[in-house]
Amino acid sequence: MFGYIPLGMAFGVLFQSLGYHWIFAPLAGVVIYAGSAQFMAVGLLAAGVSYAEAFIATLVLNSRHMFYGLSVMGRYPTRGLSRWYLIFGLTDETYSLITARPPQSPGNVHYLVYLTGLNQSYWVIGCALGASLQSFYAFDSRGFEFALVALFLVLLIEQVRTMNQRWLLAVALSTSVLAYLLTPNQFLLVAIGLCLVTLMVFIRTGGDHG
Repeated sequence: MFGYIPLGMAFGVLFQSLGYHWIFAPLAGVVIYAGSAQFMAVGLLAAGVSYAEAFIATLVLNSRHMFYGLSVMGRYPTRGLSRWYLIFGLTDETYSLITARPPQSPGNVHYLVYLTGLNQSYWVIGCALGASLQSFYAFDSRGFEFALVALFLVLLIEQVRTMNQRWLLAVALSTSVLAYLLTPNQFLLVAIGLCLVTLMVFIRTGGDHG
């Protein structure tokens, strides 16, 4: 909550500064619900890019969620509205919290739905607060974006504390550094790809039995 609401407020401030009605900021949080894509949309709208360019940029930015989804589909229900909502509401932060919880925990599906719903509600509230406040009183929002960095650091710490195989952390860190050195502008997708290839090679060579 302390990460989502300030970050949502920052988006609301930026979005409302384009001259749109403040209600569209929380509406974007309900319909789109993709923090990084929503921030990027502000720049795209300001630049007046075409729908095709906006679609391609959003697809590339959010393609990392394909990797997230493949790794948690076994935890989701096989059918029903809850399955589709969980797929729609899968964000970086929600994914981190989901994977930090044992999949065999009792009432897991209800936990996933409540977790996803709460996270989205925090984001929508933040978007509404930022846009509505900016519409009445213009203020400097510099520094708000650090809430995302702080949130990811906390999630990383929780992941490390619950991790049984610490070598996975070493793989993730090394591939991230290598990807940043090779392709700093697209290092996230490259890092995920390198990490995936490394794990596939490890499993193929029988490392999963080690």
